Amino acid sequence: MSKPSILVARAIFPEVLQSLAQVFDVESNQTDEVWSPAELSRRLQGKAGALTTGSERIDAALLQANPQLRIVANMAVGFNNFDVPAMTAAGVLATNTPDVLTETTADFGFALLMATARRVTESEHYLRAGLWKKWSYDMFAGAEVHGSTIGIIGMGRIGQGIARRAAHGFGMNVMYHNRSRLSAELETECKARYVSKQELLQTADHVMLVVPYSAESHHTIGAAELAQMKPTATLVNIARGGIVDDAALAQALAARQIAAAGIDVFEGEPSVHPDLLKVPNVVLTPHIASATIQTRKAMAQLAADNLVAYLTRGQALTPLNSLPGSAA
Repeated sequence: MSKPSILVARAIFPEVLQSLAQVFDVESNQTDEVWSPAELSRRLQGKAGALTTGSERIDAALLQANPQLRIVANMAVGFNNFDVPAMTAAGVLATNTPDVLTETTADFGFALLMATARRVTESEHYLRAGLWKKWSYDMFAGAEVHGSTIGIIGMGRIGQGIARRAAHGFGMNVMYHNRSRLSAELETECKARYVSKQELLQTADHVMLVVPYSAESHHTIGAAELAQMKPTATLVNIARGGIVDDAALAQALAARQIAAAGIDVFEGEPSVHPDLLKVPNVVLTPHIASATIQTRKAMAQLAADNLVAYLTRGQALTPLNSLPGSAA
Protein backbone atom coordinates (compact mmCIF):
# COMPACT_ATOMS: atom_id res chain seq x y z
CA MET A 1 0.00 0.00 0.00
CA SER A 2 1.42 3.39 -0.98
CA LYS A 3 2.02 6.04 1.64
CA PRO A 4 -0.05 9.26 1.70
CA SER A 5 1.78 12.23 0.20
CA ILE A 6 2.45 15.37 2.22
CA LEU A 7 4.22 18.67 1.68
CA VAL A 8 6.54 20.28 4.22
CA ALA A 9 6.43 23.87 3.00
CA ARG A 10 9.46 25.28 4.87
CA ALA A 11 12.70 23.90 6.28
CA ILE A 12 12.33 22.02 9.56
CA PHE A 13 14.57 19.95 11.83
CA PRO A 14 15.96 16.98 9.87
CA GLU A 15 14.98 14.49 12.58
CA VAL A 16 11.34 15.60 12.37
CA LEU A 17 11.47 15.28 8.60
CA GLN A 18 12.89 11.78 8.95
CA SER A 19 10.09 10.76 11.30
CA LEU A 20 7.51 11.98 8.79
CA ALA A 21 9.24 10.04 5.99
CA GLN A 22 8.57 6.80 7.89
CA VAL A 23 4.84 7.37 7.50
CA PHE A 24 4.44 9.53 4.40
CA ASP A 25 5.78 10.20 0.96
CA VAL A 26 7.29 13.59 1.80
CA GLU A 27 8.08 16.51 -0.49
CA SER A 28 10.16 18.92 1.57
CA ASN A 29 11.58 22.40 1.18
CA GLN A 30 14.87 22.21 3.08
CA THR A 31 16.26 25.02 0.90
CA ASP A 32 13.66 27.12 2.76
CA GLU A 33 12.35 29.06 -0.21
CA VAL A 34 9.28 31.19 0.47
CA TRP A 35 6.98 30.10 -2.33
CA SER A 36 4.50 32.31 -4.12
CA PRO A 37 0.82 31.36 -3.71
CA ALA A 38 0.85 29.86 -7.20
CA GLU A 39 3.95 27.77 -6.48
CA LEU A 40 2.55 26.62 -3.14
CA SER A 41 -0.66 25.54 -4.86
CA ARG A 42 1.32 23.69 -7.52
CA ARG A 43 3.39 21.88 -4.91
CA LEU A 44 0.24 20.83 -3.06
CA GLN A 45 -1.14 18.95 -6.06
CA GLY A 46 -1.82 15.37 -5.01
CA LYS A 47 -0.93 16.01 -1.35
CA ALA A 48 -3.19 14.81 1.45
CA GLY A 49 -1.54 17.02 4.04
CA ALA A 50 0.84 19.91 4.53
CA LEU A 51 3.04 21.26 7.29
CA THR A 52 3.15 25.05 7.06
CA THR A 53 4.44 28.12 8.85
CA GLY A 54 2.97 31.61 9.00
CA SER A 55 4.35 32.45 5.56
CA GLU A 56 1.98 30.07 3.72
CA ARG A 57 -1.51 31.42 3.09
CA ILE A 58 -4.23 28.76 2.97
CA ASP A 59 -7.29 30.32 1.36
CA ALA A 60 -10.32 29.41 -0.71
CA ALA A 61 -8.53 29.67 -4.06
CA LEU A 62 -5.75 27.31 -2.97
CA LEU A 63 -8.26 24.87 -1.49
CA GLN A 64 -10.34 24.86 -4.65
CA ALA A 65 -7.25 24.00 -6.67
CA ASN A 66 -6.37 21.16 -4.30
CA PRO A 67 -9.57 19.25 -3.51
CA GLN A 68 -7.61 16.20 -2.33
CA LEU A 69 -6.08 18.12 0.62
CA ARG A 70 -7.29 16.86 4.01
CA ILE A 71 -5.20 18.63 6.66
CA VAL A 72 -2.85 21.59 7.04
CA ALA A 73 -0.75 21.64 10.23
CA ASN A 74 0.65 25.05 11.15
CA MET A 75 3.97 25.14 13.00
CA ALA A 76 2.78 28.09 15.08
CA VAL A 77 0.23 28.89 17.72
CA GLY A 78 -1.11 31.74 15.56
CA PHE A 79 -3.06 30.89 12.44
CA ASN A 80 -3.97 34.15 10.74
CA ASN A 81 -2.48 32.63 7.56
CA PHE A 82 -5.43 30.20 7.57
CA ASP A 83 -8.89 31.02 6.25
CA VAL A 84 -10.44 28.62 8.74
CA PRO A 85 -14.07 28.99 7.51
CA ALA A 86 -12.90 28.24 3.95
CA MET A 87 -10.96 25.24 5.21
CA THR A 88 -13.97 23.94 7.08
CA ALA A 89 -16.19 24.41 4.03
CA ALA A 90 -13.64 22.48 1.94
CA GLY A 91 -13.43 19.67 4.49
CA VAL A 92 -9.81 20.43 5.38
CA LEU A 93 -8.69 20.19 8.99
CA ALA A 94 -6.59 23.03 10.44
CA THR A 95 -4.23 22.53 13.38
CA ASN A 96 -1.78 24.69 15.32
CA THR A 97 0.79 24.22 18.10
CA PRO A 98 -0.54 25.64 21.39
CA ASP A 99 1.01 25.11 24.82
CA VAL A 100 4.48 23.98 23.69
CA LEU A 101 5.64 27.58 23.18
CA THR A 102 3.79 29.29 26.03
CA GLU A 103 6.60 29.61 28.57
CA THR A 104 9.33 30.37 26.03
CA THR A 105 7.24 33.12 24.44
CA ALA A 106 6.35 34.57 27.84
CA ASP A 107 10.07 34.59 28.70
CA PHE A 108 10.82 36.52 25.54
CA GLY A 109 7.97 38.96 26.12
CA PHE A 110 9.54 39.81 29.43
CA ALA A 111 13.01 40.00 27.89
CA LEU A 112 11.70 42.46 25.31
CA LEU A 113 9.97 44.48 28.03
CA MET A 114 13.21 44.68 30.00
CA ALA A 115 15.27 45.66 26.95
CA THR A 116 12.71 48.32 26.04
CA ALA A 117 12.29 49.81 29.49
CA ARG A 118 16.03 49.85 30.19
CA ARG A 119 17.01 51.17 26.73
CA VAL A 120 19.31 48.26 25.95
CA THR A 121 19.31 48.67 22.16
CA GLU A 122 19.85 52.44 22.28
CA SER A 123 22.75 52.11 24.69
CA GLU A 124 24.42 49.30 22.73
CA HIS A 125 24.29 51.32 19.51
CA TYR A 126 25.79 54.26 21.42
CA LEU A 127 28.62 52.11 22.74
CA ARG A 128 29.35 50.44 19.39
CA ALA A 129 29.51 53.85 17.72
CA GLY A 130 32.36 54.84 20.07
CA LEU A 131 30.32 57.61 21.70
CA TRP A 132 30.75 56.44 25.31
CA LYS A 133 33.41 58.73 26.76
CA LYS A 134 32.29 59.09 30.38
CA TRP A 135 29.64 58.07 32.90
CA SER A 136 26.84 60.52 33.61
CA TYR A 137 23.97 60.37 36.07
CA ASP A 138 21.23 60.31 33.45
CA MET A 139 22.94 58.34 30.68
CA PHE A 140 20.28 56.07 29.19
CA ALA A 141 18.21 56.27 32.35
CA GLY A 142 15.12 54.22 31.55
CA ALA A 143 11.86 53.20 33.18
CA GLU A 144 11.50 51.17 36.36
CA VAL A 145 10.19 47.64 35.88
CA HIS A 146 10.10 46.23 39.40
CA GLY A 147 7.08 47.55 41.29
CA SER A 148 5.60 49.29 38.24
CA THR A 149 2.26 48.57 36.58
CA ILE A 150 1.97 46.27 33.57
CA GLY A 151 -1.14 46.20 31.41
CA ILE A 152 -1.63 43.03 29.37
CA ILE A 153 -4.00 43.05 26.42
CA GLY A 154 -4.88 39.45 25.63
CA MET A 155 -4.91 37.10 28.60
CA GLY A 156 -4.60 33.64 27.10
CA ARG A 157 -1.90 31.14 28.02
CA ILE A 158 1.00 33.45 27.11
CA GLY A 159 -0.57 36.52 28.70
CA GLN A 160 -1.05 34.57 31.92
CA GLY A 161 2.59 33.46 31.78
CA ILE A 162 3.70 37.07 31.50
CA ALA A 163 1.38 38.07 34.35
CA ARG A 164 2.88 35.41 36.64
CA ARG A 165 6.41 36.56 35.84
CA ALA A 166 5.46 40.18 36.42
CA ALA A 167 3.58 39.66 39.69
CA HIS A 168 5.66 36.96 41.33
CA GLY A 169 9.09 37.76 39.90
CA PHE A 170 9.12 41.55 39.70
CA GLY A 171 6.47 42.63 42.19
CA MET A 172 4.53 44.41 39.46
CA ASN A 173 0.92 45.48 39.65
CA VAL A 174 -0.86 43.50 36.93
CA MET A 175 -3.94 44.67 35.08
CA TYR A 176 -5.38 43.07 31.98
CA HIS A 177 -8.01 43.48 29.32
CA ASN A 178 -9.45 40.53 27.43
CA ARG A 179 -12.53 39.61 25.42
CA SER A 180 -13.71 37.63 28.44
CA ARG A 181 -12.72 37.87 32.07
CA LEU A 182 -10.62 35.13 33.65
CA SER A 183 -11.96 32.98 36.45
CA ALA A 184 -11.44 34.28 39.97
CA GLU A 185 -8.98 31.42 40.54
CA LEU A 186 -6.81 32.40 37.56
CA GLU A 187 -6.95 36.08 38.49
CA THR A 188 -5.67 35.19 41.95
CA GLU A 189 -2.94 32.97 40.54
CA CYS A 190 -1.78 35.76 38.22
CA LYS A 191 -2.44 38.51 40.77
CA ALA A 192 -4.22 40.28 37.91
CA ARG A 193 -7.04 42.80 37.91
CA TYR A 194 -9.51 43.07 35.02
CA VAL A 195 -9.95 46.62 33.67
CA SER A 196 -11.31 48.36 30.60
CA LYS A 197 -8.98 48.92 27.68
CA GLN A 198 -9.15 52.67 28.30
CA GLU A 199 -8.14 52.35 31.96
CA LEU A 200 -5.30 50.02 31.03
CA LEU A 201 -3.88 52.37 28.41
CA GLN A 202 -4.16 55.42 30.66
CA THR A 203 -2.72 53.74 33.77
CA ALA A 204 -0.10 51.17 32.78
CA ASP A 205 3.59 51.94 32.85
CA HIS A 206 4.16 49.09 30.39
CA VAL A 207 1.60 47.79 27.88
CA MET A 208 2.09 44.23 26.59
CA LEU A 209 0.16 42.91 23.58
CA VAL A 210 -0.56 39.18 23.43
CA VAL A 211 -3.91 39.19 21.63
CA PRO A 212 -4.54 36.83 18.67
CA TYR A 213 -4.85 38.49 15.27
CA SER A 214 -8.28 38.76 13.69
CA ALA A 215 -10.25 41.33 11.73
CA GLU A 216 -11.58 42.59 15.07
CA SER A 217 -8.12 42.94 16.65
CA HIS A 218 -6.55 44.68 13.62
CA HIS A 219 -4.88 47.89 14.84
CA THR A 220 -5.86 47.27 18.45
CA ILE A 221 -3.23 49.93 19.07
CA GLY A 222 -3.39 52.89 16.70
CA ALA A 223 -2.95 56.64 16.96
CA ALA A 224 -5.96 57.08 19.24
CA GLU A 225 -4.76 54.41 21.68
CA LEU A 226 -1.17 55.67 21.70
CA ALA A 227 -2.49 59.13 22.56
CA GLN A 228 -4.09 57.69 25.70
CA MET A 229 -0.83 56.20 27.01
CA LYS A 230 1.44 57.99 29.44
CA PRO A 231 4.46 59.73 27.89
CA THR A 232 6.67 57.62 30.17
CA ALA A 233 5.02 54.34 29.10
CA THR A 234 6.42 51.55 26.96
CA LEU A 235 4.62 49.28 24.47
CA VAL A 236 5.63 45.70 23.65
CA ASN A 237 4.08 43.62 20.85
CA ILE A 238 4.73 39.86 20.75
CA ALA A 239 1.28 39.09 19.35
CA ARG A 240 1.04 39.40 15.56
CA GLY A 241 1.76 42.01 12.94
CA GLY A 242 -1.30 44.14 12.35
CA ILE A 243 -2.23 44.33 16.02
CA VAL A 244 -0.32 47.64 16.06
CA ASP A 245 -0.53 50.37 13.44
CA ASP A 246 3.21 50.48 12.80
CA ALA A 247 3.11 53.83 11.02
CA ALA A 248 1.25 55.44 13.93
CA LEU A 249 3.68 53.85 16.39
CA ALA A 250 6.69 55.24 14.54
CA GLN A 251 5.15 58.71 14.67
CA ALA A 252 4.41 58.40 18.38
CA LEU A 253 7.97 57.26 19.11
CA ALA A 254 9.51 60.05 17.04
CA ALA A 255 7.40 62.62 18.86
CA ARG A 256 8.19 60.99 22.24
CA GLN A 257 4.46 60.61 22.75
CA ILE A 258 5.40 57.36 24.50
CA ALA A 259 8.86 56.57 25.86
CA ALA A 260 9.76 53.42 23.93
CA ALA A 261 8.52 50.26 22.25
CA GLY A 262 9.66 46.68 21.77
CA ILE A 263 8.36 44.98 18.63
CA ASP A 264 8.81 41.35 17.56
CA VAL A 265 6.07 41.22 14.90
CA PHE A 266 5.28 43.59 12.06
CA GLU A 267 2.68 44.44 9.46
CA GLY A 268 3.75 42.85 6.18
CA GLU A 269 6.74 41.10 7.73
CA PRO A 270 9.50 40.40 6.91
CA SER A 271 9.22 43.99 5.66
CA VAL A 272 9.45 46.55 8.45
CA HIS A 273 7.93 50.02 8.23
CA PRO A 274 10.91 52.26 7.30
CA ASP A 275 10.00 54.88 9.89
CA LEU A 276 10.44 52.31 12.68
CA LEU A 277 14.03 51.87 11.53
CA LYS A 278 14.70 55.59 11.95
CA VAL A 279 13.68 56.05 15.59
CA PRO A 280 16.17 55.22 18.34
CA ASN A 281 13.70 54.41 21.11
CA VAL A 282 12.52 51.05 19.80
CA VAL A 283 13.82 47.50 20.18
CA LEU A 284 13.21 45.47 17.01
CA THR A 285 13.48 41.68 16.76
CA PRO A 286 12.62 39.44 13.76
CA HIS A 287 9.67 37.40 15.10
CA ILE A 288 11.77 35.26 17.44
CA ALA A 289 9.60 35.06 20.58
CA SER A 290 9.42 31.25 20.41
CA ALA A 291 12.99 30.83 19.15
CA THR A 292 14.70 28.34 21.39
CA ILE A 293 15.91 25.05 19.93
CA GLN A 294 13.83 23.02 22.40
CA THR A 295 10.63 24.95 21.74
CA ARG A 296 10.98 25.12 17.97
CA LYS A 297 11.60 21.34 17.90
CA ALA A 298 8.49 20.81 20.01
CA MET A 299 6.47 22.99 17.63
CA ALA A 300 7.71 21.09 14.57
CA GLN A 301 7.06 17.75 16.26
CA LEU A 302 3.52 18.69 17.28
CA ALA A 303 2.72 19.81 13.74
CA ALA A 304 4.14 16.50 12.47
CA ASP A 305 2.21 14.54 15.08
CA ASN A 306 -1.01 16.24 13.97
CA LEU A 307 -0.40 15.07 10.40
CA VAL A 308 0.33 11.52 11.49
CA ALA A 309 -2.61 11.34 13.90
CA TYR A 310 -5.16 12.68 11.45
CA LEU A 311 -4.05 10.92 8.28
CA THR A 312 -3.57 7.55 9.98
CA ARG A 313 -6.21 7.58 12.72
CA GLY A 314 -8.61 10.35 11.72
CA GLN A 315 -8.11 12.37 14.90
CA ALA A 316 -5.69 15.28 15.25
CA LEU A 317 -4.17 16.38 18.54
CA THR A 318 -4.81 20.15 18.39
CA PRO A 319 -7.53 20.86 15.81
CA LEU A 320 -8.72 24.40 15.16
CA ASN A 321 -11.92 23.44 13.37
CA SER A 322 -14.44 20.65 13.47
CA LEU A 323 -15.41 18.81 10.32
CA PRO A 324 -18.74 17.02 9.82
CA GLY A 325 -18.32 13.30 10.37
CA SER A 326 -14.75 13.70 11.63
CA ALA A 327 -13.40 12.44 14.94
CA ALA A 328 -11.34 15.63 15.17
